[in-house]
Amino acid sequence: MSVKSASKHTLKQLRWRARRVETSFRWGAGNLRRAPRVFGNAMPKSGSHLLTQVLRGLTELGPFVNPGFPPVNRDEANRSLPDEKIFEGIYRMRSGDIRYGYIQAREPYLSLLTQPEQATIFIYRDPRDMLVSHVFYATDLNEDHGMHAYYERLDRMEDRLNAAIEGVTDPDFSLSNVWERYDAYLGWLDQPDIFCIRFEDLILERDVALAKLLGYLEVRGLDLQIPREQAIETIQAGIAPQKSGTFRKGQPGNWREHFTEANKVRFKAVAGDLLVRLGYEDGDDW
Repeated sequence: MSVKSASKHTLKQLRWRARRVETSFRWGAGNLRRAPRVFGNAMPKSGSHLLTQVLRGLTELGPFVNPGFPPVNRDEANRSLPDEKIFEGIYRMRSGDIRYGYIQAREPYLSLLTQPEQATIFIYRDPRDMLVSHVFYATDLNEDHGMHAYYERLDRMEDRLNAAIEGVTDPDFSLSNVWERYDAYLGWLDQPDIFCIRFEDLILERDVALAKLLGYLEVRGLDLQIPREQAIETIQAGIAPQKSGTFRKGQPGNWREHFTEANKVRFKAVAGDLLVRLGYEDGDDW
């Protein structure tokens, strides 16, 4: 870790401790000790920033602390962290802490994120919209992305989408195909202690989705002191997707503007019944 990154990390550690003290005074030390640890988990380009805005709203509803740390997968310089560091970051969460990351459904994370004192929310998205978001992000919004140079060499969106669907093995970067990427996360949907939510529901049926989320958190230890309708309004007030540096459109169904018939054929061949398993289609006729 560079000196600059180390200093940034130290400052954030101090801020986290200060916020815990402030939260203890505001809500009571005992309430903070009894609050669940809250972890927002996501597939990349599937609504993680929307989810973190929702979870930050919890700090206005009860003894929750937003430490202000980066995702558990990344360090202060936005570099990937090894498994032992990721595990350490989650393990060191204290009651009431809120963090987020991009964690695949495998051990030791399955056991760590399903403990009784842990509240874990997993957000996922229509794979077709995820692919479009990924291509635009890597091509136009993040020149440091591993796929940026590769996509820049392709002239058409159709070709970029086909590459994202089929995966890429390149001397400079490797990208799994769409089925493999989702398969690494599908196990979360089978965990009864995990609250799984679709990105589309947070956009199109937000009140209903937030009510279900609050119900889950109450089961996990949230002592809601105000009516649920008021709590939903409080969370809603803090949601502003356009404030995210990666925000582009975020509208469900945007894939229809970009998928060609050739893209559909490639997707169906690679992804198989993925859309049916996730509940986005009833069959292959789309």
